[in-house]
Amino acid sequence: MAVRRKKQELSLIDALKDLCTEKEISPEVLYEAVESALKVAYKKNFNQDDDAFEVEIDREKGSFHVYSLKIPVEEVEDPKLEISMEEVEKNNYQFNNEGLVRIEVTPKDFGRIAAQAAKQSVVQKLREAERGVIYDEFTNRDSDLIKGHIVRIENGDLIVEVGKTEAILEPSEQTFNDNYKIGDTVRAYIIRVEKGGKGPQVFLSRTHPNFLRRLFELEIPEIQEGLLEIKGVAREAGARAKVAVYSKDPNVEAVGSCVGQRGSRIKYVTDELGEEKLDVIEWSPNAGVFIANALSPAKIISVALNSEDKNCRVVVPDNQLSLAIGKEGQNARLAARLTGWKIDIKSLKQARNSPLEEDMHEVDISGAMAVVKPRQKKGKR
Repeated sequence: MAVRRKKQELSLIDALKDLCTEKEISPEVLYEAVESALKVAYKKNFNQDDDAFEVEIDREKGSFHVYSLKIPVEEVEDPKLEISMEEVEKNNYQFNNEGLVRIEVTPKDFGRIAAQAAKQSVVQKLREAERGVIYDEFTNRDSDLIKGHIVRIENGDLIVEVGKTEAILEPSEQTFNDNYKIGDTVRAYIIRVEKGGKGPQVFLSRTHPNFLRRLFELEIPEIQEGLLEIKGVAREAGARAKVAVYSKDPNVEAVGSCVGQRGSRIKYVTDELGEEKLDVIEWSPNAGVFIANALSPAKIISVALNSEDKNCRVVVPDNQLSLAIGKEGQNARLAARLTGWKIDIKSLKQARNSPLEEDMHEVDISGAMAVVKPRQKKGKR
């Protein structure tokens, strides 16, 4: 019988170790959960009215032990709570970390009863620990890109299987070009992780500006190496986006490195965006040059700034006005969002009939990507 019980105890330890490996949980977390459950079982099944006892699992042998706890004193007044030092020394009793005497009182059939009574509690603790592992994993991956398979669609929400959990891609975080179905692979950006009653909830986005930022960081080696830096992203998801990049190395061309020959490098990014148009522009510490670049693909004649209010006036050729403003103002709106400046765009004809405000001054934009010089009217001889 003793040999059989020892085998059962060892199999329990093996089972716990296997669970820890499978669920990626610290063994100590599970041992403490089991001990807590066994304490409840002992109190329930052996009429233990007080909490002056400990339950312990031998981590090596897998055996259960119940210890009554008593206060060591010179003269005993309450035998239920106290024990004399003479008896402690006589029986060679051990002390716990709190200085209390431990006296083993493990019932003979405690292992069988404990296993039955503690099963549900252990399962619950196991679930909680597993949820904690998942929560910590995705909290550490917050603001990261993930890839998963769509397993369900619920009221427009895409339920994406990611590792050992499911993430949610809500309709508001999908672009109007997205058309996924069950079984499709989807890449998205982790916007937040919440603790829920049924476990951690991971929320995804394909519309967030950082979704585009992370795609660039993933696909452009110079960004990974620190030679290029993304200075800003402005996006109207599904329609158009602008990304400002800056080269820290004079030998590395910012825009060219991102785009590659015939768009070879940026192809994966544009494929992921679908029909969303993408402008890659060069960032400049010169605000005028940056603003001119941000209005790409329109060509710019001049930029005047009011640095205090961050207002600017941009002059473009007459035939470039609609291009600079963009459809329904989209190009100008994204440029303003990217640069942080309020942009007033005028055609050359409009500018000639509208004098520059006193608090504005024109700046040198000769370093901008698309600068044109207006033709000067020939004076009468």
